[in-house]
Amino acid sequence: MKKEIYITDYNCITPLGLDVSSNWNNLVKGNSGVALHKVIENQEAFYASVIDTEKLDEEFRNKFGNQDFTRLEKMFLLSLKPLVEKQPITEETAFILSTTKGNISLLKNQTGLPEGVYLSNLAQKIADYFGFKTKPIVVSNACVSGVMAIAVAKSMILSGKYKDAFIIAGDEVSEFVISGFNSFQAIGTEPCKPYDKNRNGINIGEAAAAMYITSGPCEERSDEAISKNENVKFKVLGDSAVNDANHISGPSRTGDGLFASIKSAMAEAHIIPEQIDFISAHGTATLYNDEMEAIAFNRMELQNAPLNSMKGYYGHCLGASGLLESIISMESARHEMLIPSKNFEEEGISQPLNIIKENQPAKIKYILKTASGFGGCNAAVVLEKC
Repeated sequence: MKKEIYITDYNCITPLGLDVSSNWNNLVKGNSGVALHKVIENQEAFYASVIDTEKLDEEFRNKFGNQDFTRLEKMFLLSLKPLVEKQPITEETAFILSTTKGNISLLKNQTGLPEGVYLSNLAQKIADYFGFKTKPIVVSNACVSGVMAIAVAKSMILSGKYKDAFIIAGDEVSEFVISGFNSFQAIGTEPCKPYDKNRNGINIGEAAAAMYITSGPCEERSDEAISKNENVKFKVLGDSAVNDANHISGPSRTGDGLFASIKSAMAEAHIIPEQIDFISAHGTATLYNDEMEAIAFNRMELQNAPLNSMKGYYGHCLGASGLLESIISMESARHEMLIPSKNFEEEGISQPLNIIKENQPAKIKYILKTASGFGGCNAAVVLEKC
C-alpha cells in the first residue's frame, strides 16, 4: 500500500512577522513588507521587502541567547525551532535546506572563501545545532528550490529512506543578489505589480520558512475540530519539476516547462483542472515571466481557477519563496479565505487569468503551487486539505 505524505506543521520568518499568525493577520489587512531600502552604498534606495534586523536580533536573543550566527542563520534557527520542539528527531528523520545564495554576504570584504559560504557547511551547522542524525540535503535550483524541497522530502519518505523530514528555506537581501538582478535590469522602480499592465519588474525580498512532513493515515477529524478548523493536515498529492532549457534568465515564451510540470503533478495527484480551488503562482511582475505563466495556465485550462501572487507582499524571496508561499496557501485553505494579488489593477497579459482582487471567503480543498526560475527550471506541487 502506497504511503501518503502529509504536511502537518510549518512556520515562517518574514518582514510581516516572526510567526505564521502575525503574517496571516497582516496579509488579511493588506499590509506589505515592500518598502524603500538602501542596501548598496552610493546607490539610491529601491523597493524591497526586508526584515527589521533589530527585531530579528531581539527575538533571537530571547530564544537562543547571545550565540554567534550570521543573520541568515538566525532566520533559519528561528523558523525551525517551534517545529523541532514538537516532533522527535530520529535516525530516520531527513533534514533539507533550500536556498539560492545562502551566506553569500560573507564574501563581502573577503579575499578568500569563508567556510560558512559553502551551502553544505551552512546546512550542517543548522543540522548540528538541532541534533539531526542524518546527512543534510541541500536543494539549490534557483527560484524553484522551495517547491522542489517539498518534492524531495516526499520522494525520500516514499522510498523508505526516511520516515519524516524537516525542511527549511531561506535567502536574504544582499548586495550580491541586488547587483545580479540589476545586471538584468529586472528590478522594478516601484512596488511590484504581478500580471498588471503597468508592471515594470521585481522587488527582492527575504524570508525563512520551515515545514514538517511525515507519512501515515489522515485520521478522521471530529465535527468540532472541523468547525474550528483544528488538526488540519495537507496531503502532498503530486509534484513535478521540468527544465525547458530555454535560456539562462528568460522563461519559455510558450510556457513549455511550466505546462509540463503542472500536467505531470496533476496527473500524479489524479486531479483535473476543474478541481483546483486555488493557484498560488510565481508572479514575479517581470514582463516575460507573467506572460509565460498566463500561457501555461491557459494551456492547462486553469484560467478560471482563482489565482494570486504573493510577491506584492513579500517581494521575491528566491529560495524561500516556494516554501513560504506554500505555507500561506495552506493558511488560506485553513482560514477559508482567498488573499488578493496585491497591486493588481489592470490585466497586462495576453491570455486571461482569474486574478484575485479582494479578500473573499472560499472553500479550498485542492491547491496548486507553482514556481519558475533562471536556467529554465519550473516546478509544481498539488496539495489537498484534509
